[in-house]
Amino acid sequence: MRRFPVYSPKLIAKHVRIFAKGVIWVKDLGVIYFDGGKLMIPRWCRPKVKQAITEMNALILAEKQSIQTCRVSG
Repeated sequence: MRRFPVYSPKLIAKHVRIFAKGVIWVKDLGVIYFDGGKLMIPRWCRPKVKQAITEMNALILAEKQSIQTCRVSG
């Protein structure tokens, strides 16, 4: 389990994209599971947590698309 003492979406997205499956702990958000390179939204969570997870999933998707675009054009 990787611990993030500060909420840093870009760093978290990079970690999730690289490892694809596991568990992270983020200060003020708690424990978050990820699988298939995507953060899983818990069944019961605060709106703040859900918003943060949605934001990070969008960031992960954008990074994946930019990498694929670089490979195709490069």
